[in-house]
Amino acid sequence: MNAHLLNDTRRHFFRDCRMGVGSMALSSLLSGQSSAASVSPLTPRKPHFPAKAKAVIYLFMAGGPSQLELFSPKPELNKLGGQKVPDSFTKGKRFAFIKGDAKLLASARKFAKYGECGMDLSELLPHHREIADDVTWIRSMKTDVFNHGPAKVFMNTGSPQFGRPGMGAWVTYGLGSESQNLPGFVVLQSGPRGPRGGAAMWSNGFLPSVYQGVPFLKGPSPILDLSSPAGINSRQQGAFVDTVADLNRLRLKEVGDPEIETRIAAYEMAYQMQTAAPELMDITRENKKTLAEYGAEPGKSSFANNCLLARRLVERGVRFVQLYHTDWDHHGGTIDLGKSLEQVCKETDQPAAALVKDLKRMGLLDSTLVVWGGEFGRTPMGETRETVGRDHHVDAFTMWMAGAGIKRGAIYGETDAIGYNITEKPVHVHDLQATILQQLGLDHTKLTYRFQGRDYRLTDVHGHVVKDILA
Repeated sequence: MNAHLLNDTRRHFFRDCRMGVGSMALSSLLSGQSSAASVSPLTPRKPHFPAKAKAVIYLFMAGGPSQLELFSPKPELNKLGGQKVPDSFTKGKRFAFIKGDAKLLASARKFAKYGECGMDLSELLPHHREIADDVTWIRSMKTDVFNHGPAKVFMNTGSPQFGRPGMGAWVTYGLGSESQNLPGFVVLQSGPRGPRGGAAMWSNGFLPSVYQGVPFLKGPSPILDLSSPAGINSRQQGAFVDTVADLNRLRLKEVGDPEIETRIAAYEMAYQMQTAAPELMDITRENKKTLAEYGAEPGKSSFANNCLLARRLVERGVRFVQLYHTDWDHHGGTIDLGKSLEQVCKETDQPAAALVKDLKRMGLLDSTLVVWGGEFGRTPMGETRETVGRDHHVDAFTMWMAGAGIKRGAIYGETDAIGYNITEKPVHVHDLQATILQQLGLDHTKLTYRFQGRDYRLTDVHGHVVKDILA
């Protein structure tokens, strides 16, 4: 057998066939694509049904915030602090670090009730008090995965296995984007390091790569390779992009490879972003009062700046904006429930609350879904290192959602006296994902993509819309 035949792919076969079944298949394939070849894959598409949300801002608190120090006071846990947790709670359970004989840990934080809804908030979140009646507090979240990387990937892609599309990729695949000069899915990062799991969380997976998240990096050049080379003016750059696009379209007509369509869109988007991105990133255009409300400082890399950028992005039609802020992994030792937790709360509390208030003031909250949360919560039991912290907990944690048809000032779900198990209205990760898609006008059972012989979806074969939190 000729060696080159061993390297031929199905795509090469259809390309090279000139007669018979191959030729007919190629003609059929191209007839369906020829009219759409010049249409961007990010062109806005109609949802399955009328949507409440036009955009999503997902504030991902990477590491697993402790609900017991922030949202869920447990007097009984404080009373039992130092005692061994009953075996009935831990039998058959797995933890990342602690053993089944770990002792319960009382919380040192003071709580009070805020808003008409009476939400319990700790002293660490003074600015969240101002939005208590603007959000739904979900105190009954649960997940399946207890290690950071796979748990983050699970929260974002619906599977703990790497290689699936991220939520933002699914959304832009389903709806496209209203912005024609910025990516449909943007990722902003802050904190001392990147989140475990990395690019797998905003990957396009098996979807065309045009739907992958675009990270805006720290520093003066947030988008890599966006600037024109020295000595190339805008006219020359435009001529180059047009020529390359023409060549790519010729190739697209010949082979029908959707990745060529992605390449065309990427070149054109990059050219448009050369003008749009610098204007977007220049937050000095915001008035001083707005900057102060967020705690944003022009030229600085911070969660506050990213929250303000998120609002500017959805204003410009970007469909999905995801913010990652790291260092919520409070096991004890160098990252503990004392100063470490106080610091990360200080970095995120004011900007997150300011974002909700700013969107509301600008009339954008009704069409923008804001989500806050991590990949899991923390155990009622303590983990002793140099100092005491808490281990990863998958069975009960807290998240919140605001805007775009989500109830305001609602508390959903409850946990037991020590915060170990959910006692009312559990919300699984797949339920959360189904609900986010629902508010975007997407039926999570119908948003599918055929790959390797089966139809995949964000929620896999699971998930139910949490209708009780919808206004």
